[in-house]
Amino acid sequence: MMPDLGKYATDVYAAYAISLLLLAGLIWRTIARARAVKKQLAAAEARLETRPNA
Repeated sequence: MMPDLGKYATDVYAAYAISLLLLAGLIWRTIARARAVKKQLAAAEARLETRPNA
């Protein structure tokens, strides 16, 4: 059930496409950042485990 957009259909579809691309980019960036932070945390925890007791 799609409304008849008339002469604005191209603009509306383009706005939908741009919005979906931006959302996909934000999701990708969030996942990539989470992986990087998880890797940094694991490295920091490994350094703590190998540190001599003071």
